[in-house]
Amino acid sequence: MFMRLVQMEINPEKILEFVQTYERTIIPELNKTRGCVYAGLVQSIEDQSKGMSLTLWETQADAVAYEQSGKYDQMINVSRPFFSDASEWKVQLSEDLRLEYAPVVQEPVVKSYVAEPLQDGQSDFTCGRAESGCLRIVFMRINPGRIQDLIRIYEQEIIPALRRVQGCRQACLVKGTQESNELLSVTIWDSLKHAQTYEATGQFERLTQKVRPTLSGLARWKMTLDERPIAGPEASAGKVVTSDDIAVRTYSIAVGRAFK
Repeated sequence: MFMRLVQMEINPEKILEFVQTYERTIIPELNKTRGCVYAGLVQSIEDQSKGMSLTLWETQADAVAYEQSGKYDQMINVSRPFFSDASEWKVQLSEDLRLEYAPVVQEPVVKSYVAEPLQDGQSDFTCGRAESGCLRIVFMRINPGRIQDLIRIYEQEIIPALRRVQGCRQACLVKGTQESNELLSVTIWDSLKHAQTYEATGQFERLTQKVRPTLSGLARWKMTLDERPIAGPEASAGKVVTSDDIAVRTYSIAVGRAFK
């Protein structure tokens, strides 16, 4: 399985209209595209103006062919009227030395991932059930020498634990094609409440500790600092250490469809 994530900023006043356009125009087009098995539009729980188009493909070659055919550019042009106005401006001098101001166009960011082959087949989504509910993504940067260890831990410990969590429909581990040490744990939940309960009970934290030895050095350093008691200036100073090596993002599935 191959996964594409297209990250975009949506004009808050046009979100509903964009969801309708995605359902009526983009999904039918992807349904006709060879190798595409699922397409869904998800919306950030933390910031509703941030959205992603998530597509699943039979092979990476199918996804590449889709881009090279020009269909992807067509779908972006269909979506462009709903994007947020540029938040950055470019200032430059014209030929007659006048200042000119122009908005910097915020283009969608595309990221691609390949599902890691797990022995029990859990790398494949049950796409037919991924049409509603909540999507949760844990972004991880792994020590390059520990990637196989992470895959083993995910298969032997994380997957069995998630199977016992109420409301967790499916889990998948995928690896970035642009950055080989970036891995994502993608889970689909019956509802946001189920995902929040999973975190509130401490189950997520306990599973995170299992993969802790495989994280990059900076990520492990940050986690160690966070475990110290918050008392005194030294402990407070430790909190300013930041890292993108492990991050959690939660999304509601606005619309999605699995293709036969």
